[in-house]
Amino acid sequence: MHTARGMPARSERLEARVTPEQKQLFERAAALHGRSVSEFVVSVAQDAAMRTIHEHDVLYLSVRDSRAFVESLLDPQGPTENLRRAAAAYKEFVRE
Repeated sequence: MHTARGMPARSERLEARVTPEQKQLFERAAALHGRSVSEFVVSVAQDAAMRTIHEHDVLYLSVRDSRAFVESLLDPQGPTENLRRAAAAYKEFVRE
């Protein structure tokens, strides 16, 4: 369902208990943005949620690590003896 402006209709509700000081802070910030407290809190919470998810999903590498990663893709090396031993030990562990 969408509103007259084509926006999705808001059908879910969130509730939070806040201190009087937090409520005053949110009211002041919302007023400075020309928004209702609900609009302000939802907007800020959405931005924070998107930023948190992005930080979790995106992997940042140093220049050195980026080069090592690309080099390993362009010139893959076979498994080392340590890796072969670890794989064999894992296979044996899983069989038990």
